[in-house]
Amino acid sequence: MRAHEAGAMHGDIGDRGPGWLRPPADINALVPQLWPRRVARGAGGALTVAGLDVRELAAEYGTPAYVLDEDDLRSRARDFRAAFPDVDVYYAGKAFLCRAVVRMIAEEGLHLDVCTGGELATALSAGMPADRIGFHGNNKSVTELTRALDAGVGRIILDSFTEIDRLTALARERGVRPGVLIRVTVGVEAHTHEFIATAHEDQKFGFSLAGGAAAAAAFKVIDEGVLDLRGLHSHIGSQIFDTSGFEVSARRVLALQAQIRDARGVELPELDLGGGFGIAYTTQDDPATPDELAKRLRKIVDSECAAENLAVPHLSIEPGRAIVGPAVLTLYTVGTVKDVDGLRTYVSVDGGMSDNIRTALYDASYSATLAGRASTAAPLLARVVGKHCESGDIVVKDEFLPADVQPGDLVAVPGTGAYCRSMASNYNHVPRPPVVAVRDGRARLIVRRETEEDLLALDVG
Repeated sequence: MRAHEAGAMHGDIGDRGPGWLRPPADINALVPQLWPRRVARGAGGALTVAGLDVRELAAEYGTPAYVLDEDDLRSRARDFRAAFPDVDVYYAGKAFLCRAVVRMIAEEGLHLDVCTGGELATALSAGMPADRIGFHGNNKSVTELTRALDAGVGRIILDSFTEIDRLTALARERGVRPGVLIRVTVGVEAHTHEFIATAHEDQKFGFSLAGGAAAAAAFKVIDEGVLDLRGLHSHIGSQIFDTSGFEVSARRVLALQAQIRDARGVELPELDLGGGFGIAYTTQDDPATPDELAKRLRKIVDSECAAENLAVPHLSIEPGRAIVGPAVLTLYTVGTVKDVDGLRTYVSVDGGMSDNIRTALYDASYSATLAGRASTAAPLLARVVGKHCESGDIVVKDEFLPADVQPGDLVAVPGTGAYCRSMASNYNHVPRPPVVAVRDGRARLIVRRETEEDLLALDVG
């Protein structure tokens, strides 16, 4: 499991038991929690997003294309701010980042979490105030740390003893005292509805709590006195629906906080609980609202602080997927429809694993719908696949589409805002799709489509 994408794993139909997927009563119906809030069926049954017909979007921008409902993203950002009014909400930029999204996040009052020099450069170039940026990463280079210090990044999350030494030397040279947090590996691996104690110690991120490295790191930073240790950080996984893992994590991190207080007389003022809050990719998913998350997390922290006789620290969280994931759909055009000896029907689209690697990489599940028209045909259980030269190039493993789905039809896949464009590739030399933001009946290009000229421009041989 990857730390930033750990989630429930699903197999083929036969792995899920009888009755897990049934034909919908209405093949044209949209399940609200799967789609941006301003998606509807318009003229001829075509999808509209923020009042724009997807057929018009496809004609103007081509397919595949990521379509971002800007008001949806902004409203989800505001939902987190309202639910966590006294908490610093850091948008996790790794989910999806471009300058337009940085500006949206900044305008909605959120902070921003980055984890590479490239993400930091994007944030700064878009005008995000540096003091509202947090810098993650398990192997930050001297160049990256130098840029962060020179820019005045608000906090740097320490991930190794090497990094402590590296940042300490750079800060001493510059005569600055950057704010830092220590990332603690708490031995909790969060999946969709469960956690496994101790199972997450064997990973590249953070300082081990069980092995004593986290305490040693805190003591080292405090004793050297160059870096400003603000608090501790814990991230237990992604696509989390159950807060049980947060409860165990908070208990263990706050116990470490009490240990630091008792050993050095320092009560750290901040605590970052990470992110990983889940979204609905299929009808099987039931994510908590920001209000529900806030109530549960606050109760957990208050209880554990009382048990350790600690003042409640200033909290921060890092939602990424939960803000941008549901705000985006990917629009495809069907190229071929192939029935394989009655075993399965393959609906091939003009994108695939180059614009959404998650199905192939994580066995992730997605939904889809016929987007350009309504249909009265019977439902057909199909597999939506891409155009790449890989048998594992699957976009949606199992979905009911109308039996009359045909070449030229538009198909839309919801929930593609998180990690799809961020992890997109040029596999088979396929240019990456554009990102089109829609709002109040207007569309604007915020990331243009790559061209073959772009690909060839990098080839200097």
